[in-house]
Amino acid sequence: MSYTIAALPGDGIGPEVLDVALRVLNAAIKRLPDLQLDVTCYAAGAKHYRETGVTLPGDVVQACLDADAVLLSAIGLPDVRRPDGTEVQPEMMVGLRRAMNLHSAVRPVRLYDGVSSPLKDTAAGIDFVILRENLEGLFASYGGGTLTGGTVATDTLVITRAGTTKVVDYAFRLAQRRNGRLKDGKKLVTCVDKANIFRSYAFFREVFYDVARQYPDIETEAVYVDAMSMYMVQDPTAYDVLVMENQFGDILSDLGAGLVGGLGLAPTAEVGDERGLFQPTHGSAPQLAGKNIANPMAMILSVAMMLDWLGERNNDTDATACGRLIESASECVLRNRVVRTPDLGGSSSTTDVGQAVIEQLG
Repeated sequence: MSYTIAALPGDGIGPEVLDVALRVLNAAIKRLPDLQLDVTCYAAGAKHYRETGVTLPGDVVQACLDADAVLLSAIGLPDVRRPDGTEVQPEMMVGLRRAMNLHSAVRPVRLYDGVSSPLKDTAAGIDFVILRENLEGLFASYGGGTLTGGTVATDTLVITRAGTTKVVDYAFRLAQRRNGRLKDGKKLVTCVDKANIFRSYAFFREVFYDVARQYPDIETEAVYVDAMSMYMVQDPTAYDVLVMENQFGDILSDLGAGLVGGLGLAPTAEVGDERGLFQPTHGSAPQLAGKNIANPMAMILSVAMMLDWLGERNNDTDATACGRLIESASECVLRNRVVRTPDLGGSSSTTDVGQAVIEQLG
């Protein structure tokens, strides 16, 4: 099958890691002659705002809507700000999520062989997924909120039945595809909230259990977010799929990345009913830009997630196989402990890592 991909290189290290990931993608596609991807790059982000006064051009939004999938690299620069003093990065990120109606952010937390964790004992491994509601919660206030007289500021947390149902349903369908938690193979979806204090989170939990009734084969539980931040560190093998409100997911997914080697190994899939956007969790790291030392693995693994999503959505075994080929090659590079960037304790370059993955493709 053939797909069109809109690619946004972004800012800082974004163009470097995307370039390497696209080289890996092109090398993998050559092994599957019936799979074709037409990738077109578009300018958007902080650098584009500095040059033009526009962060996310309308024609770029339309290209993302028209594409079969979007690859978004790192965006934002701390010194590029709007007149009110805020960074332009959220304008682009939230704008794309809303335009593409991307209701669920999938953030895998997986410890690959050959990668060190700050946890003492990881013999049993780490492999669970944080599923973050992507359009509502505290982030619904982006572009809104109030500031009164320089003395009082407010933002409103929004939970709807429709939005919560979508992300929770996705969580259960994702659990059906997985092999269960590492502890015992149990397929489990965990609702993470603060239902003991806030009505909004109590409502989120209520909708969670309403949806759960449709999936009697999947076990369920609910855990308060403060407790979960401890449990993830104490026993990550106890979890399979965690589903939560936007801001909680934003925070806990970074904690999850810290358990498995850092943001350089943290890919993301943001999906909706019709569209998908794939990006590394890390930022643009302008202090590393141009030095060819940034870790491209999160971007490469995001490409693999894109192919897996295209394969599932279109019943395309070639796309699925290509995604698995890229992930498997990435696993081999990490397992070998030879080629790795400075964030993982090595001295290899960004391009060295990409070449090593290509060589492992066979």
